[in-house]
Amino acid sequence: MLQVARLAPQQLGESRDLVAAFVRSQLNADGGFQDRSGASDLYYTVFGLECLTAIQEPPPLEAVLPFLRSFGDGEGLDFVHLCCLARCWANIDKDLAHAPVAAIRSRVDAHRSAGGGFDSAYRAFLALAAYQDLRTEVPNPNAILDSIRALRAFDGGYSNRSGETHGITTVTAAAAMLFKTFAEPIDPHLKMWLLDRCHANGGFLATPSTPIPDLLSTATALHALTALHAPISGIQEACLDFVDSLWTNRGGFYGSWLDDDLDCEYTYYGLLALGHLTVAGPA
Repeated sequence: MLQVARLAPQQLGESRDLVAAFVRSQLNADGGFQDRSGASDLYYTVFGLECLTAIQEPPPLEAVLPFLRSFGDGEGLDFVHLCCLARCWANIDKDLAHAPVAAIRSRVDAHRSAGGGFDSAYRAFLALAAYQDLRTEVPNPNAILDSIRALRAFDGGYSNRSGETHGITTVTAAAAMLFKTFAEPIDPHLKMWLLDRCHANGGFLATPSTPIPDLLSTATALHALTALHAPISGIQEACLDFVDSLWTNRGGFYGSWLDDDLDCEYTYYGLLALGHLTVAGPA
């Protein structure tokens, strides 16, 4: 994802400096990046670091290091924040020389279900990223794949629970990326399912019944479609217009047309979407 997000400055042009200023404004004195309430949070710190890397702005590594160390080996963190701890270490310590790799890996393993998978595609995707960030092999990948297959909805997408009628765009994108990573045969209709979520005015819908598109669904759908080698040039212009409609000269992106707050998370998804739309070719 980060490699593609690095292409975003080609679309941003001079606005790249506004993004840098906004993201840096989200860094708190303790070295963490702000959540929407202004508190430092590991989840938002991942996006803060990766936004800066994407626009080729040096991340504040020395400032963030004490914040990461305050979490030790991840004891007491929920699963999402545990995976974020792994991701943050991978961002600021490329050799992982000071990261508590073994302890974080053990804690991630402890969240696997009795069958060896994870209880949602989102958690499986986070776990895969954590294993990769910690540079360790993924244990029992077949169990993870089995748990994902069980989440296939009746309409061909994937949902957070088995037996659902309709899939969810972000979950379907995560499932596609997991299948791709493990070289699992992918249903060719999955590309069309994702493309069908594209709104007529650009952007992707979270579900078949969602009325308006959002930036998270858009970025993850574009990421999965690109990985599946699906052509997106036909929706490029409309999606660029959609992403542009969420841009503000404060330097960040809103999550949707109904959103009133800016944060590092959706700014990152804006950069990721722009990166994929750059890869798609000339608008």
